[in-house]
Amino acid sequence: MEPSPVLKEKFFIVIRGKSRKGFSRGCIGREEAETHGGELMGLLYCGGSNAGSPKKGGVVRREDTYPLTRYQAQLLLFVSSVSKRLELLCNPQLFSAICELTVDDLVVVKSKKGHKPGLVKNLMRVGKKESKDDLQMLAFEVEFVDSDQTLSSKKPAPPTLFSAADIIQVVPSYSVPLGLNWGDGQYHGTNKRTVARINSMPNIGANGRVKATHTQQSVIPSQSHSTSRAPLEVGSLVEVVSNTGVTVYGVLRWLGIPGGKTAEWAGIELDYDVNGCSDGIYGGQRLFTCKKSRALFVPVTKCSPDSRFACSSTASDTTSQIQIPTVPPYVDSEEYVAPIPESEVTSLLVGRMKGIQGHINSCYLDATLFSLVSSSVTLDNICQTPADSVQAVTSTLRKIVNRLRRQGFVPAASVMNFRNQLGCDTFRTEEKDPEEFITVLFQKVLGIEPLLKLRSRGESYQGAYTFQIFLEKEQMAHIPTVQQLMDASCLSCDVKFEEMPSCLIVQMPRFGNKYKMFSHIIPSMELDLTDLLHNSPRQCFICGQLAAHECLQCLPDHKLHQGRIKQYCGTCNTQGHSPKPLSVPAEVATASPAPGHTMQLFAVLCIHTSHYVSFVKFGSDPHSWLFFDSMADRCGDDQRGFSIPEIRACPELGNFLSQSEEEQARTDPSYAPALVRRLLCDSYMFLYQNPTMPVSNSNYQDP
Repeated sequence: MEPSPVLKEKFFIVIRGKSRKGFSRGCIGREEAETHGGELMGLLYCGGSNAGSPKKGGVVRREDTYPLTRYQAQLLLFVSSVSKRLELLCNPQLFSAICELTVDDLVVVKSKKGHKPGLVKNLMRVGKKESKDDLQMLAFEVEFVDSDQTLSSKKPAPPTLFSAADIIQVVPSYSVPLGLNWGDGQYHGTNKRTVARINSMPNIGANGRVKATHTQQSVIPSQSHSTSRAPLEVGSLVEVVSNTGVTVYGVLRWLGIPGGKTAEWAGIELDYDVNGCSDGIYGGQRLFTCKKSRALFVPVTKCSPDSRFACSSTASDTTSQIQIPTVPPYVDSEEYVAPIPESEVTSLLVGRMKGIQGHINSCYLDATLFSLVSSSVTLDNICQTPADSVQAVTSTLRKIVNRLRRQGFVPAASVMNFRNQLGCDTFRTEEKDPEEFITVLFQKVLGIEPLLKLRSRGESYQGAYTFQIFLEKEQMAHIPTVQQLMDASCLSCDVKFEEMPSCLIVQMPRFGNKYKMFSHIIPSMELDLTDLLHNSPRQCFICGQLAAHECLQCLPDHKLHQGRIKQYCGTCNTQGHSPKPLSVPAEVATASPAPGHTMQLFAVLCIHTSHYVSFVKFGSDPHSWLFFDSMADRCGDDQRGFSIPEIRACPELGNFLSQSEEEQARTDPSYAPALVRRLLCDSYMFLYQNPTMPVSNSNYQDP
């Protein structure tokens, strides 16, 4: 049978897998057909001098590729190093911002002289298009903004070509129209390849959102800048506009009258290195101390409060910069606050500066806490423990929970205070995995005994706070469900639950962002543990009588519901392969119906490029889902800026999960909505609860 042709133009980049004939990691291709085994056949764009001319690329597995638009493929094709292409993809916020660049946007690029600020002037096509299959590379023409050039009357140096990988930071220009008109002409740089300007710069997804990173330019204070300003003091966040119209941001570090001046001046520590700036010395005298090339000294009348943190007065103006919502004051309280009711969730939580604010590698903790306490009743009993009977760190946690439920926002300072009390310095700054934090949270902070009691091979049970899936990939379907993974893992490892847990946190077969066994995993809204409980009555898979045996070899049988545990009564047992006796309570009658034991999905933690986010179910409506990212955006740099958390309603996830298991299995995840695709591809932990059995505080022990 012939491969199925691809009707719509689709590009991709190979992100993993062993090198095969034609395709290898970092290669860019165009999908031509799909084999019946699900592999892609396509054209290969190699890079180098003939980057735009394709050749037959052979076959590559779909799960080893990442889809690209034509524009993204053209940008990446000009990046000659395949490792730099993949490195750029690992920073999706930066790559997205680069794809949205327009004329006069401010960028910082890596040049031969180090990191330099500049303005995007043109988007350039590189190479000739000699056939319809050729893919012309795209590069950015950037004009440097240098303090020496600003002061000098000399003609500025001609713009230079840079690839997308050369751009390390982006700050958008909100006042420039999207459509640009370029004059005809050729680029006369040192590059010998044919380069032509484009009549307009693409703006992918121009939705007015603030981009993830902000950068600054070298500054010469403008003499025409307004002299009126709000009161400023040391520590204020300020901005200064240069005489070229470029705005830079920083922190006010010094106020006073320097030698040789008669008016008050300000010493500002900028957010980024700038040529010509000092480390805090002015006129031979040290006025404050900071990193080299970051101290700027200007008359104080040239400073204004940082406008990025001002409230918007023209909310109806769709072309104005999106502002950060003002966070109202809050008084800490340890009084019990109930989970947010379903009817109030969207009004309280959805938006920017909502949820838990991330700071210094805290996303693992932010996503986990938000999932456990925002709407779930899992930890509700513990939250009601009398305040005078808990330790300091538990009290701090309770304040975080109460503020989230009452105000919808928890600042990074509150979370950092909690991290400082966790008993290990690494929790303050280092990246962690959620399972490590979960163990500390339940064991050290809450004093809770292990959530799970697991019995392996008939031995006495062992305690655990999370359940790690272990199995061979061959045991599963191409896109398994969580239920199938649980059944296969328990049966193949001979593990049973000693008792029904109140909270079950299931960890997928993957290790951080480095390895995952399955490209996609389908959530099971309801997790049936009936067949996974030790010494619990179960029904025969065939006749419905009391089961006495189960069979591992029947697990993958397509005729008998692949991926589900098969158990048999004494009569039907003869049809099993290698059945194993079950432990059944002696008092249960043979014909008695076996009760079901199920748990409900209430949250999913996902990871992509070392960054954790979460999806949270907040009500009974199938569409009541939220997406939470504690570091969705950022103002300023890593040292002086802060993260902007964001919560989005995600009803499209409810649409997908409302489908039957068969419909979900037939769905092509690459065509699913973006957030749905993110959950299917990046799931790391699934959190289940028994709403009738909240985690009890009866096990609380004073550590």
